[in-house]
Amino acid sequence: MNYTVTPAEKSTVKIAITFTPEEWAAANDKAYLENRKKFVVNGFRKGKVPKHVLEMYYGKGLFYEDALNDLFAEHYPAILEKEKEAFTPVGDPALSVEEISDEKVVLTATTPVKPDVAIEKYTGIKIEKFEYTVTDADVDKDIDATRERLAESREVTDRPAQDKDIVNIDFVGKTDGKEFEGGSAKGYDLTLGSGQFIAGFEEQVVGMNIGETKDVNVTFPENYQAEELKGKPAVFTVTLNKITEKVLPALDDAFAKKVGSDTVEEYKAKVRERLEKSAASRSRNETENAIITEIAKGATAEIPDAMVEKQEDYSMQRMEYSLMYQGIRLDDYLKYVGQTREEYKKNFEEEARRTVLHQLIVEKLIKELSITASEEEIAEKVAEQAASVGKEPEEYRKTMDPRQLEYIEGDIKVTKLFDYLEANNEMVKADENKENK
Repeated sequence: MNYTVTPAEKSTVKIAITFTPEEWAAANDKAYLENRKKFVVNGFRKGKVPKHVLEMYYGKGLFYEDALNDLFAEHYPAILEKEKEAFTPVGDPALSVEEISDEKVVLTATTPVKPDVAIEKYTGIKIEKFEYTVTDADVDKDIDATRERLAESREVTDRPAQDKDIVNIDFVGKTDGKEFEGGSAKGYDLTLGSGQFIAGFEEQVVGMNIGETKDVNVTFPENYQAEELKGKPAVFTVTLNKITEKVLPALDDAFAKKVGSDTVEEYKAKVRERLEKSAASRSRNETENAIITEIAKGATAEIPDAMVEKQEDYSMQRMEYSLMYQGIRLDDYLKYVGQTREEYKKNFEEEARRTVLHQLIVEKLIKELSITASEEEIAEKVAEQAASVGKEPEEYRKTMDPRQLEYIEGDIKVTKLFDYLEANNEMVKADENKENK
């Protein structure tokens, strides 16, 4: 066997593999032995029909496809290993038979490969730098959210309904004096102020007493999902059955102990530390995205479809997991929007192409700038991870998968790259209004 590799269009290479008559004959004999039990010919026991008889009976090329598949499976991975410094395959090859005879067989694999990216400029660019800070109000808001989660429910009988109460109601909705589909319910729990119902509905329930019945007048928005209700006025006859309020725990040392701290001040300090770490991570992530986005404006690459499709699949998978956490099946969601998986996947195409280009730029710059991760740096990261799970670094490293170490090494290189890019470009603080948005 010998082969040649030639560059082709759209970031592909053509690998022409030529097999000798001896290799081709051996492959056909192997295919015959693997498949002979499938054939029956009068006068012969099943599985005992000679090869030449089967070829006379079914045609000379009876075993060609299996023989070609066997030869390809045997030699293609070895070729890729030999050529790993020359190109990186990023998808399955398209196969074609260029020549086939007793004397010679030539099989061509057109393989999509990782493209080179041409980068116009990556230093001296004016780029936005994002900085997020944590205020006392942010700390208080986070603490209040925790108190809300730990609040106890208490039935109210001595006052009207207030904002944030949970009210149990019966309601009947009508337009033009007639009830409409989906506009009625009994024993419905509604949190006032949640914005769950049409604008104006919840505000009119505020002030109602238990046992009271009241007409609530609202107007459906123009963009309402039900075509027959868009922009129409409606009257809901509402009866208030029950009022429940949330009683937030007092912010005291007892509460602090419940959430893992000894005192309120210690708890507040922990919350601030967590929020500051989150803010720092967000600042860095958005700044890095701004850097790579600016560099990408002057970068070009002939990205093969296989790379884009792989990224689209990844985005679809993330969406499926996200819906799963909300108790929704992706297939049910697709039925709702009236699209197939393939149709919906195309929504991610632009984002996928952009993501792939950004990844190619990062890889190219790491190589061009000769950025490396030392063993000491890797060991330091391993020690950090070990400490987070209460293990000694040596013990923890023994349990690590090689891919985890590769990820740590890659993460160190990427961090160094963006440190370099931030230091060698004109970083301008992003507009605060844009940050908040």
